[in-house]
Amino acid sequence: MRVVRVAGATVAAVVLAAACGGSGHTAKHAAASTTTTAKKAASAAAVVAPLTGLPDPSGASQTRPALNVKIENTPQARPQTGLEAADVVYEEVVDGGITRFLAIYNSTVPPVVGPVRSVRGIDPQLVWPIGGIFVYSGGAPQEVARIKAAPVLLIDESAGGSAMYRDRSRSSPHNLYARPDQLFGRGGKPVPPPPLFQYLPAGAVFNGQPAASFTVNQSPDRGYDPTYTWDAASRTWKRSYGSTPFTMSNGTQIAPTNVIVQATVYTPAPGASGAVGQATGQGDVWVFTDGKVVQGRWSRPDMNQPARYTDANGAPILLAPGRTWVQLAMNGGGVNITP
Repeated sequence: MRVVRVAGATVAAVVLAAACGGSGHTAKHAAASTTTTAKKAASAAAVVAPLTGLPDPSGASQTRPALNVKIENTPQARPQTGLEAADVVYEEVVDGGITRFLAIYNSTVPPVVGPVRSVRGIDPQLVWPIGGIFVYSGGAPQEVARIKAAPVLLIDESAGGSAMYRDRSRSSPHNLYARPDQLFGRGGKPVPPPPLFQYLPAGAVFNGQPAASFTVNQSPDRGYDPTYTWDAASRTWKRSYGSTPFTMSNGTQIAPTNVIVQATVYTPAPGASGAVGQATGQGDVWVFTDGKVVQGRWSRPDMNQPARYTDANGAPILLAPGRTWVQLAMNGGGVNITP
């Protein structure tokens, strides 16, 4: 009996040792797995969309280029589709004092955008540091030649295939639309665009003068002067024309986090469709963020780099992470601000 007890004790000890050894191995494996998962999560959280400064856990913004789309803004083109999803939108003055948009997509891809319209003389200047894909519907020969010289992949209606289509419920030429997911598949290096703005670090405050709303004297045609009203609940600037909200085809009102009003010189250019804006050089700027405004200067020595914005002391103006609209307003028009 004693031998049996000893043997039993020995077996028990061996089993216990094996069990303890297995638990230690499992614990180490679990700890290593937890550490790896934490590292992956931290890495995903660290990915930031370059054109918004917002976290991009999916990392999608790092796997594709910028998609630059020319979108119309005449009354016949409204309501537009997909502008609310653009990371950045430039509004430029074109022929006759009307305005047109250059919408840039990277972090978010809506199913449809439009109406798509023609290239203008200022567009190559805007997309030069961004690169990526440029989507348009023709233009004056001189302006088409200029965009062909820019470092972008060009896609117009003739080359778009199924990625571009005509909506027969609308009259031409205000009915050309594009499918961004298909456009991304048309080619171009999957290189993310560089940041266009500098952003506030987490917890930092935008220091400026309070602004409840403001109207941009955008062009000689006053029907194109937008008003932005601060909405504290969403922390965005809601866009309207007068008292009429500027809404998209899905009913969404345009409401960017930041609005930059960049005083821009427009000069006549032979062969161009109207005056051409100068996106290089320097001038006055008003930056609206977090219900406040900072007035300063913009500067851009050449087309290879984006514009930089500085306050009266020469310090960089930092934006809140989010979507940004840039109003390339005619120089001298200024902004009417309601404190």
